[in-house]
Amino acid sequence: MDLTSIVDTALLAAEPDFGSGGAAAYASAFFYGVLVDFTPCVFPLIPITVAVFGAKGVSKPRALFLATAYVLGMATLYTTLGIVVALTGNAFGAWLANPWVVIPIAGLLVALAASMFGAFDLQLPVSLQNRLNTVGGAGPLGAFLMGLVSGFISAPCTGPVLLSLLAIIAKASAAGTGGVVYGGSLLFTYALGMGTLFFAVALGASLFRPGPWMEYIKSFFGVMLIVMALYFLRPLSFQLETFILDPGWGFWAAVTAVLVGVGLGAIHLSFHGPRGERFRKGIAVALTVFGTLVAVNNLMYAPSSWVRVTTLDEFEAEIAKAEEAGKPVAIDFAASWCVPCKEMELATFHDEKVEPLLTTRFYLIKVDVSDGTDEQSLMQNAFGSATLPSVLIYGKDITLSQHLAGMREGSPMPPAPVHFKTFVNADEFLAKIQTVQ
Repeated sequence: MDLTSIVDTALLAAEPDFGSGGAAAYASAFFYGVLVDFTPCVFPLIPITVAVFGAKGVSKPRALFLATAYVLGMATLYTTLGIVVALTGNAFGAWLANPWVVIPIAGLLVALAASMFGAFDLQLPVSLQNRLNTVGGAGPLGAFLMGLVSGFISAPCTGPVLLSLLAIIAKASAAGTGGVVYGGSLLFTYALGMGTLFFAVALGASLFRPGPWMEYIKSFFGVMLIVMALYFLRPLSFQLETFILDPGWGFWAAVTAVLVGVGLGAIHLSFHGPRGERFRKGIAVALTVFGTLVAVNNLMYAPSSWVRVTTLDEFEAEIAKAEEAGKPVAIDFAASWCVPCKEMELATFHDEKVEPLLTTRFYLIKVDVSDGTDEQSLMQNAFGSATLPSVLIYGKDITLSQHLAGMREGSPMPPAPVHFKTFVNADEFLAKIQTVQ
């Protein structure tokens, strides 16, 4: 599994109290920034950084000064994102569910993977290379601009972690526990974490020693980039996102596939060798990518008893079934890009105390608003669920079907006796839903 996915899964499993804006929030953001330095769109920037900060004749104090300017360039981009998200709520998440945004990103990642495998070389123009080699002696402005640009270059690979932090900022903003200062400062801290490796380079850390291993590293990055392309495509395809092997043994089978793929030559063989070697390399890469994706899906898998709907007609049909069954209704507004929603699914709905009560007493409807269609927005607005996560609990005495015609005209639905607008733990969730009959 690639490091970015591990970090993203860790976020899902145990989110710290980011909403409070306390020291733990900033420490966690810094730590995640350090981790993403080792993703394939950040780590390869180090040779360029060496050329900038380690130019001949540049003293260590000067190199540190230039490194600071470089990191401040990255911080400017990410701080701006934090401020924008704090001002706009979680609407940004829909971008990563938009095919016009995601497919070009995935295509770029696959192209970069092909380059890592040696299909073609990515090389800056000679004039720009010469400019980069003189930036170290030219002053901090060039380093600042390079840092700003590197923030865009690294965004595709750091996306899942960055998106997680942005979702947390949006949630805090919607809940009234965070604002512009909180959003900007949290992403600034994240950028400082990313800058750790660059400061190390400026101070003389030797991270690259020429040798055959560098070709292995390029192949490793190539595999990771293909996996990341598929990871970005997951929100666009419910089938891709939910494709798993048997939960009992599927994860370990996927890990075995990865190990077999690596053993066959996904990393150490070359696409420039004889035909047999190229064929073996292709099979090995495919097996490794397949195993990694399935391992991620299995790791994040949780069986769901919720009925998934995406349209108003489907929603109305499920409400009718709930009323026919005479059950209270739980409605969960969620999206594939919403990290707190997935955390709620894994940590709260599937808690050993909560799940039996939910599945036996309530009719469960999950409204998937990943696509951001007009109908989905209409349902969100009618239920006061413009921000995610949003879970509403209605008693069986509240006949929602009587209000559905009004909802189509934009009228609000009756207020829910229990409405969770932020992530809540299992104990708090259980205490409140037990009162609904």
